Amino acid sequence: MYKNWLEERGEDFRSGIQIATLDPFQGYKNAIDDQLQDTTSVLDAFHIVKLAGDALDEVRRRVQQDTTGHRGRTGDPLYQIRNLLRASRDRLTKRQQERLREAFTADEAHISVEVAYLLTQQVREVFHQDRPAQGRRLAAHLIERLPTCPIPEIARLGRTLRKWKDAFLAYFDTGGASNGPTEAINGIIELGRRTARGYRNPTNYRLRMLLIAGSLDASTERFNFISTW
Repeated sequence: MYKNWLEERGEDFRSGIQIATLDPFQGYKNAIDDQLQDTTSVLDAFHIVKLAGDALDEVRRRVQQDTTGHRGRTGDPLYQIRNLLRASRDRLTKRQQERLREAFTADEAHISVEVAYLLTQQVREVFHQDRPAQGRRLAAHLIERLPTCPIPEIARLGRTLRKWKDAFLAYFDTGGASNGPTEAINGIIELGRRTARGYRNPTNYRLRMLLIAGSLDASTERFNFISTW
């Protein structure tokens, strides 16, 4: 669908695109490679951090199941810190940091969660370095290091980042290119659609979404692009 949409836009439109940010989905990359050969692909930072967070959550759930024999429940140390694990550590209060430490030391087996937490925090931190070159070096180091991690979920994360190495590192060469604005608009669209519980008429749907987003004067091409997802 994305490939067809790009093809329909015409050569003049495609030739004006220099940078394309994308989710870690091979179909998007294939379309860009096919239709935008001279474009730099950038793996979106939000989705990289999400991949890391998802891997960490998988580690937590697995260790939880192995040590207790059940899914997380109120009072279980790892279950109590599930939200703290997903937060940036530089934003945690001292009490929250202490809660993490208590959970990590509550059982010897929790060491896997602690290691996974520290590594995924490093993935976050590549985007918060003082200079792009520093972030790029840390990202390259993680790409080489994570696939060898003995924690299977983190090793899989490392293999994914290694597969997308060029698009990952391109973030630091493009001034931090991001599809954040598109994701924000898409979030408004999704919220409106859920609130309305769907639309049967495509024209009415598009008009309603433009109204919700406050973009009745927005270009038709841009909205058509967003509404194809």
